[in-house]
Amino acid sequence: MKKLILTLVLTITSFSGIKAQQDAQFTQYMYNAITVNPAYAGSRGVLSIAGLYRSQWIGLDGAPKTQTLNVHSPVSERVGLGLSIVNDEIGNGTNQETYFDGVFSYTIPLSRERRLSFGVKAGGHLLNIDFNKLANFNQEAANSGLGNIDQKFSPNFGAGVYYHTESFYAGLSIPNFLNTKHFDDSASSTSFLAEERLNFYMITGYVFNLNQRLKFKPAFLVKAVNGAPLQVDISTNFLLNNTFTLGAAYRWDAALSALFGFQINDKLLLGLAYDRETTALGGTRFNNGSFEILLRYELLTRYRKAMNTRFF
Repeated sequence: MKKLILTLVLTITSFSGIKAQQDAQFTQYMYNAITVNPAYAGSRGVLSIAGLYRSQWIGLDGAPKTQTLNVHSPVSERVGLGLSIVNDEIGNGTNQETYFDGVFSYTIPLSRERRLSFGVKAGGHLLNIDFNKLANFNQEAANSGLGNIDQKFSPNFGAGVYYHTESFYAGLSIPNFLNTKHFDDSASSTSFLAEERLNFYMITGYVFNLNQRLKFKPAFLVKAVNGAPLQVDISTNFLLNNTFTLGAAYRWDAALSALFGFQINDKLLLGLAYDRETTALGGTRFNNGSFEILLRYELLTRYRKAMNTRFF
């Protein structure tokens, strides 16, 4: 059954004439915002280093695994710089994709508390596909006549806009503008077996100060791509004493999630998330849900004299 499910996943994504390829998804995107929107770079006013690991569909052999590393900081009163790396792997190394981008943002102060930032990023995408490993699940796939892909590089760039105050934020972005085609079988034909299309993102959230010790933040993420279902993530989080975060999230027609965060000290944050699919896949006895762990380390810069306690 495990091999059958994975065969279906790999066959659909590799050989069925896909019209869209969705970016990797994260439940804790609120701590990983630079991956979604380059305009977020430097917005916290500190040097921020965050690493995230996601294991999807635990218990399913060959299920997706994703790792990210993000570094960003202000380098002047208005300019932020950053680096984003995302590694996405499925099928125990059968398909591996790595995205790496340099990020630049420019912020315009609209008032003492309101900021409007514009961001761009540029970099590339490395693709590896090993059809020999795919043969372990589907012999027909190995006999497709397609050769392995080794470190295929595709350049790309993205852009975004991000507005925030001390209690509200909203952003729009397109992380990758170029439509990369894979397995194009003719120099004169537009036919292909897979294409990565534009993903449009919208994020927003608001922080309510319920009292001196407790904050409440509802947040939304909307992701749209032509040829794939609209993704809507709705989350609610409570922050106690600027230390403990407890929350829940719902991915529309896809998953329910529980979130936990612990601000270990002024510099170090630990974040955990667990997803349970609400689709038919979530009911299989081979799938124990999805798990994320995040670590964020922050250092003061000369542009901020105290650590940022903002809830985003």
